[in-house]
Amino acid sequence: MNDESFDELIASVKDAGKILRGEVAASRVFDIPEPDVKAIREGIGFSQSKFAHLIGVNLRTLQNWEQGHRHPTGPAKVLLKLVQADPKSVVKNLHANHA
Repeated sequence: MNDESFDELIASVKDAGKILRGEVAASRVFDIPEPDVKAIREGIGFSQSKFAHLIGVNLRTLQNWEQGHRHPTGPAKVLLKLVQADPKSVVKNLHANHA
């Protein structure tokens, strides 16, 4: 890494710290809406236990998501978006992996 690239990297880290502390606003903000877990599950006609098993989460976790006590993050959020967008394909592929 050359000096110019290193200096750029250090400046970026310092900027990130300022954003994290609320000293400056981020130049871009991505607002990804929370998936409606219950609507997604009901849309494919699965019970809570069957859906939890399908996506590989604890039943209580799914219930907490549906009740709004917790919110899916990371890979779970992506998986829910995929189920919402193409339920037949995702259910078929996930079911094949559980068989």
